[in-house]
Amino acid sequence: MKYCRFELNNEHHYGLIEPVAGREMITRAVLMPPGSDASMDELPTRKIEHIPVTEAKLLPPTLPSKIVAVGRNYVAHARELNNEVPAELIIFLKPPSSVIGPGKAIRRPKDSQRVDYEAELAVIIGKRCRHVREDEDVKPYIRGYTCLNDVTARDLQRKDGQWTRGKGFDTFCPVGPVVNDELDPWAGLLVESRVNGEVRQHGTTKDLIFPLDVVVRYISRVMTLFPGDLIATGTPEGVGSLNAGDVVEISVEGVGTLSNPVVDET
Repeated sequence: MKYCRFELNNEHHYGLIEPVAGREMITRAVLMPPGSDASMDELPTRKIEHIPVTEAKLLPPTLPSKIVAVGRNYVAHARELNNEVPAELIIFLKPPSSVIGPGKAIRRPKDSQRVDYEAELAVIIGKRCRHVREDEDVKPYIRGYTCLNDVTARDLQRKDGQWTRGKGFDTFCPVGPVVNDELDPWAGLLVESRVNGEVRQHGTTKDLIFPLDVVVRYISRVMTLFPGDLIATGTPEGVGSLNAGDVVEISVEGVGTLSNPVVDET
């Protein structure tokens, strides 16, 4: 099942996406309270006039209480920035205020001279998750998968020696465009970035150093994950800088493409 979050008649809805005559259409609207642990098929829906996904006013597909990101989870990416390949998981937080949706502008802050894109598979948590056992399947805790751009002020990240400022600016977490709950990251999903149409990153989740089950269990031992929370699973090699006027696209196989323009902060 695929779904999105969109604006209709000045109200925010979750929409179920179905193929109609060869096109992906929003066919039903769902009012899901923030933090709900109900699945989309458990909630009351109302039929709406079919809206093509490409013509809908899409919003970020979730309202997370937090975004937990995994650093250096691809060997080649760790090495391209002259970092050691981690022996243990590295996690950090991005603030919810950094989230933007499809088509919204990434703003390059005045304090930074280098702002990078990072294409990632993102996981949306579906139910409260704490201390997941080693023998427990993590899939029931997952609502679905989407695209995420872990935008990073690389110079500030290096200068600060920790990642809060470099990863935390407003607009530094584009997410979307839709969510798919039928994917299998363990089997391998292609993850790509393009800048102005040119492919910059091309990787697969098969190459994650720490696979998704390890990631979810590890995070759940540190903090409680709530419905709607995001996990960013790491980026493949090929990261690079963004300039005002660029358009950056993040694609995940089975999800689609998240596109955002880049502007300088005024």
